[in-house]
Amino acid sequence: MSNAEVLGRFVWHELLTTDTAGAAAFYPKVVPWRTAPSSMPGYTIWMAGQTQIGGLMALPAEAGSTPPHWLVYVGTTNVDATCSQAQGLGARLVKPPADIPNVGRFAVLSDPQGATFALFTPGAGPPPGSQPTQGGFSWHELATTDVAGALRFYGQLFGWSKGPGHDMGAAGVYQVFQHGGTQVGGMCNVQGPSTAPSWLSYVHVADSGRAVAAAKAAGGRLLHGPMEVPGGSWIAMMMDPQGGAFAVQEAPRAASQAKPAAAAKPAAAAKPAPVAKPSPPPKVAAAPAKPAAAAASAAAPPAAAATVAKVVVAAKLAKRAKKAGRKVRRAARKVARKVRRAGRKVARKAARPRVRRAVRKAARKTARTARRGGRRVARATRRAARGTRRAARRVRRATRRRR
Repeated sequence: MSNAEVLGRFVWHELLTTDTAGAAAFYPKVVPWRTAPSSMPGYTIWMAGQTQIGGLMALPAEAGSTPPHWLVYVGTTNVDATCSQAQGLGARLVKPPADIPNVGRFAVLSDPQGATFALFTPGAGPPPGSQPTQGGFSWHELATTDVAGALRFYGQLFGWSKGPGHDMGAAGVYQVFQHGGTQVGGMCNVQGPSTAPSWLSYVHVADSGRAVAAAKAAGGRLLHGPMEVPGGSWIAMMMDPQGGAFAVQEAPRAASQAKPAAAAKPAAAAKPAPVAKPSPPPKVAAAPAKPAAAAASAAAPPAAAATVAKVVVAAKLAKRAKKAGRKVRRAARKVARKVRRAGRKVARKAARPRVRRAVRKAARKTARTARRGGRRVARATRRAARGTRRAARRVRRATRRRR
């Protein structure tokens, strides 16, 4: 495969975890993988048949509280040029471009919404093998805070184009994206503000139910599924014992014997009409000794527990949202009643001092009026008394003169 052909393809998948021995024991029980040593110390290769499909390494000490997660590598013809272009589009450089002798050149970036991914340009090593029917990565799903913005970013960077969009109701639109005319993944809204944007990869398996049972028995946790999605595929989303999120995809059961590689896309739409089944995933594999993104993982965001852009989950979310809405409305009415009662109480309390002031003012006015009236009556009484005394003196004087 030439460098030109690798542009925009998912070429490698790397698990960074807290327990490499535990992960190496867990995944072969769930998916058709085995492990193989590499030329780099501390780095293990995931094998599906005779094809190298990914790597396994320990989370570096500088990762801090970053939980185990899968890191996807996307091919490019020039890592340095793509890094510069991505930064111009709003991405953040997590791990600067670096060479892996006899393997290639890689770098790690965080897209404008915060999802971490890696770039890879293959070197002059042996040509990669074909994508295996079982155990290969068949679908890639991005949970993001801005579906339209992410589609523009990756479209300009890798030439991905917009495919069908499926309205998921309260969960938003599940946007399929294409590479070279083939549907290779989907983008959806993160489910809740506490969920960080991230990539989720699907592994093609023969039986999703068997994979789920094996994961549970080996200490993994089922997040959703198995469930059938439009196109007939069956999917399940899980978490390994260390906390790394991954998903499996089973081909449509009615057609699995005739067309084992033609897996329908795992994205489920809210529409009842089935989605057209995409063509088989592109034949991509990695070089034998794949780059280890140890320093990159320190800034990598936590892997999402699982993207919930599925029909069944969307219906549950809509039902919960409706129920929560009723609770909020009832609570709002209750609070409004309390506020009105408190307002009336405050108004009454506020009115009482005014009434008292008005009563005291009226009483003072009445008292002043009464005092003024009393003074006027007293003056009139005194005038009348003086007149009476004068009249009495005149009577006495007249009586003396007659004598």
